[in-house]
Amino acid sequence: MSDHAVPPAFGPPATATERPTPPPVLYLPLARTSSPEETRVEIRELKDGRLAVLAYTALDRLATLCGENQPWVLVKTAELGDIKARQPFDVVIFDMEVPVQYRRDGAIA
Repeated sequence: MSDHAVPPAFGPPATATERPTPPPVLYLPLARTSSPEETRVEIRELKDGRLAVLAYTALDRLATLCGENQPWVLVKTAELGDIKARQPFDVVIFDMEVPVQYRRDGAIA
C-alpha cells in the first residue's frame, strides 16, 4: 500500500450489491401497550428525534438483547411498510441491545 492509498474503511460507500440483504422475516418486540386487539411494535425515539423500530434477525438474539420475557411478533420483512402506515417510524435498527436500565421484568420497559 502506498502512502497515498485510502484505507478500505474510508473508501467509497458500499453499493447496493455489497450491502447485506435483510432476512425474509424479522422478530419485532411488542410494546407494553400492545394487546391482542391492537398489536403495537416497540418504537423508540433516537437522540436526533427520529423514530426507530427495533428488529431482530433471530429469536435468540431478541431474547438475549431485549430480555427473556420480551413479547414479540414475527413479520415478513416486506410487511414493514404496513406497520409503518399504522405506527410511523423513520429507521429500522437491527439486533440492537437494549441496555439493562431500559428493561423491567425481563422485557423492554
